[in-house]
Amino acid sequence: MGEVTVKGPGSEAFVQNLVTNDVSNMVEGQVIYGMMCQPDGGVVDDLLVYKKTRESWYLVINAANVEKDFLWMEDCSEGYDAELLNISSEISEVALQGPLAQKTLQKLTDTDLNTIGFFMFKEHVKIAGATCLVSRTGYTGEDGFEIYADHGSMPAVWEAILAAGKEDGVIPCGLGCRDTLRFEATLPLYGHEISSTITPLEAGLGIFVKLDKPFIGRDALVKQKAEGLKRKVVGFELIDRGIPREGYPVFCGGVEVGVVTTGYPAPTVGKTIGLALVSADCSALGTEIEIMIRNKPAKGVIISKKFMDKKYKK
Repeated sequence: MGEVTVKGPGSEAFVQNLVTNDVSNMVEGQVIYGMMCQPDGGVVDDLLVYKKTRESWYLVINAANVEKDFLWMEDCSEGYDAELLNISSEISEVALQGPLAQKTLQKLTDTDLNTIGFFMFKEHVKIAGATCLVSRTGYTGEDGFEIYADHGSMPAVWEAILAAGKEDGVIPCGLGCRDTLRFEATLPLYGHEISSTITPLEAGLGIFVKLDKPFIGRDALVKQKAEGLKRKVVGFELIDRGIPREGYPVFCGGVEVGVVTTGYPAPTVGKTIGLALVSADCSALGTEIEIMIRNKPAKGVIISKKFMDKKYKK
């Protein structure tokens, strides 16, 4: 991931204008999810906003977008009494996720992890001799923690977690596993369900868009909502055999109506499912569709995006 600090008397006002969600009611130690939008409503990136104090914030962005995002933030900070610092090159992050995450991590710290609530965080948590920021967040639909520390300290944290979690079944997982986990939990991925050309409303993320407060892109999203969505991200199940990969065209009634944004044989759900951006008039549950897989149509049906129940600790 990428990490950016924002400090100064104008930092809260800057962050409030930068992101779609409302940071004005956050308490210290809280995390919220939101998006940075372009003036036309397209998404620059999605991010987690950590509030340390009203004058100190920690923004966690996608690693692939760090350079682009930071330039955007700097441009947007003009006129605000806020200092931005890109510390991505100094910080490493490990995500420990799953029902036994707390049991494993508690072996390595004197901090009572029960005191870290869902989408809350604590600083100065000692893990394997490292001073860490630990949040009860993640990208898997499971309970778990995201752990941030300086690059030099993180290898020891990594090894300590694997050793402490050996009896609990903790194993390293890569980006492929991360993607199926986030997808089954219907969590968006930048460049797939949201992008510079897909708005938060089209992605079904309106709960994180507070149109009653100012932010960059608000006017475009207000207009889009008032006029009605012409496209929507929907869930689907593939009935025929095949894998509906990103970018494959979606047809309805013989007409091309959209494109697959993510598709997999889902290991937890046990079905081949996907997400697709389609015309709103073909988005109703039960609508029959076809996915063109290697130039051959495969039957599918629109289903709820709630592929599985999330298991967060709240």
